[in-house]
Amino acid sequence: MLAVNEIARAYEIMTTARAMGDLYENNRATCKYVHSTSRGHEAIQIATGLQLLPCDFVSPYYRDDSMLLTMGFTPYELMLQLMAKADDPFSGGRSYYCHPNNKRGNGRPAIIHQSSATGMQAIPTTGVAQGMRFLEETHALYLQKGPGGEQPIVVCSLGDNSVTEGEVSEALQFAALKQLPILYLVQDNQWGISVTAAEARAMNAYEYADGFKGLHKMQVDGSDFIGCYIAMQQAVSFVRHKRKPLLVHATVPLLGHHTSGVRKETYRSKENLGQHTKQDPYPPLHQLMLMHGYSNEGIAQINQDINDTVNDSFARAVAAADPAPETVTEFVFAPTPVTEEKGVRAPEGKERVMMVDAALHAIEEIMAAHPESLLYGQDVGKRLGGVFREAATLGDKFGEKRVFNTAIQEAYIIGSTIGMAALGLKPIVEVQFADYIYPGLNQLVTEVSKSSYLSAGKFPIPMVLRVPTGAYGGGGPYHSGSIETTLLSIKGIKVVYPSNAADMKGLMKAAFYDPNPVVILEHKGLYWSKVPGTDGAKTIEPDKDYILPLGKAAVTQKASSKRIAAGESLCVITWGMGVYKAKAASADFACQVEIVDLRSLFPLDEALVFETVKKHGRCLVLTEEPQNNSFAEALAYRISKACFTSLDVPVEVQGALNLPAVPINTALEAAMIPGTDAVKERLQFLLNA
Repeated sequence: MLAVNEIARAYEIMTTARAMGDLYENNRATCKYVHSTSRGHEAIQIATGLQLLPCDFVSPYYRDDSMLLTMGFTPYELMLQLMAKADDPFSGGRSYYCHPNNKRGNGRPAIIHQSSATGMQAIPTTGVAQGMRFLEETHALYLQKGPGGEQPIVVCSLGDNSVTEGEVSEALQFAALKQLPILYLVQDNQWGISVTAAEARAMNAYEYADGFKGLHKMQVDGSDFIGCYIAMQQAVSFVRHKRKPLLVHATVPLLGHHTSGVRKETYRSKENLGQHTKQDPYPPLHQLMLMHGYSNEGIAQINQDINDTVNDSFARAVAAADPAPETVTEFVFAPTPVTEEKGVRAPEGKERVMMVDAALHAIEEIMAAHPESLLYGQDVGKRLGGVFREAATLGDKFGEKRVFNTAIQEAYIIGSTIGMAALGLKPIVEVQFADYIYPGLNQLVTEVSKSSYLSAGKFPIPMVLRVPTGAYGGGGPYHSGSIETTLLSIKGIKVVYPSNAADMKGLMKAAFYDPNPVVILEHKGLYWSKVPGTDGAKTIEPDKDYILPLGKAAVTQKASSKRIAAGESLCVITWGMGVYKAKAASADFACQVEIVDLRSLFPLDEALVFETVKKHGRCLVLTEEPQNNSFAEALAYRISKACFTSLDVPVEVQGALNLPAVPINTALEAAMIPGTDAVKERLQFLLNA
């Protein structure tokens, strides 16, 4: 049974949430940024919040302000975010109301960065549960527990209409498969903005859960506080002790607007609004207070005290300072400790290794030194060790808890790293081919890339994403694509592209130690140096302590000072396979062609690029991607702008034909992607211009 003080606390929280919502509605001009409130959903949210411990993780969604109040956040803190103030404790004025995040250690449950994209929190939050299970099984001493030794759990809050998102099913499938300690709370108000449940889904979340073997489920009237409290007490206890996933489907009324900008009266009938009003959880809780000995006068005094607090908080929040405009660029990335090239790049007495083996050895050394590191993705487990053998032997050496296969779930592979990182783990993950990264882009763009910025630096994501890329002779339209431009349009991630074994090893180490998300593009044609002219991709393997900072390009072929002085030289700015095509094409132009291998596409070594271009006055930017609207063209513009007065001729760009895919026929592939002869013609054109 509930103690009287618990009922009183629930009443106070619900009254606070109502007072806040009323205040926002009555001050719409002041509360100008879009927001939603929990009106109608309060009972289930409060009942959930009352069960949580500081060791737990929670992912509230944008309507969960009652849950946040129950977790200990104050009206003033929430209002600072409502009005996007500088002291907004969650995002520093960068994100919407009720988009919280919270680091551990302040007596409240932890919250990873929360986005507005409905359902997208399911994968990162399940990643937290995945990390908890890993720590339980391998490093139990590092798993933070409750004050009484309680095991931590994870709660993921969702609206029922978001459950139709495909990425929610990826999360549910993984949680059920691995039996993770996570509770999915689905609040069903029968609406998805103006779309009714009947229009949007064939079943509700409770019925949908039947499709996931091993996912337990409960159903509750989310407007009945006593029923909610008992149900959530049982649900949380089940997950905390049984360490298994559970979905709770709570039916709730929607009493407020969808958001402050999408008004309920514009799409809902009076009859529908009336039906929902009958389910209002507030009057029954008021009656419960009376039944437990509170007088109307006593309740009125509670209400008055709460209104005074809420009004005072609102006035303080309105008066609080706005963010300084110059802070707008802060928190995109966390500072990296790797700023200098260190270690022995080419130790004496060692043999040359293939690029694929350099990557393998780098990861092996990382995993041996860092028990918090993991490697997962499709086919990387010990049975195969990667379709390119890029993870061979690692499963045997480090075990299936640290090196393991996943389902064909690119979104889960990428998005789960957010949750893993929140627990101090450092995942290295792989998408099998660049062409298949697109199902994972939603997580990379919506969640991973924005986490540091929108959490005001509290949750950067230290993950490494390996992506085999590029055409290598007959790979065909879904195994040969290049994706640099797509990735470089995403702000908040770093992208590197090694062209040889030494760079691969040094950049892999730097990417691992970088506290930010780093994508490593690995050209399949350079893995084994089987493509003619790519033997240079094999190098002496650097020592274990070698590390190469991101953002440092290299001159891989120099022109002679005599040719430069005579105005008979040019430079090629390229990366990956382009380095070898440029070298082969320049063989007939002795000492005239200088080649810059970017190695890192973002951050970009603009200083070396611009210095080299200014020295020669002629420049070719060479890429394997289709040329139109590409990174190569954007780089050419930046070069032209920065080096305009030093150019003898316009900057040239050479890329693949503008086709939607790489054909499987090798002759067609060769016709699409610039080969040595085509590059040679372009060099001759520039030298003669």
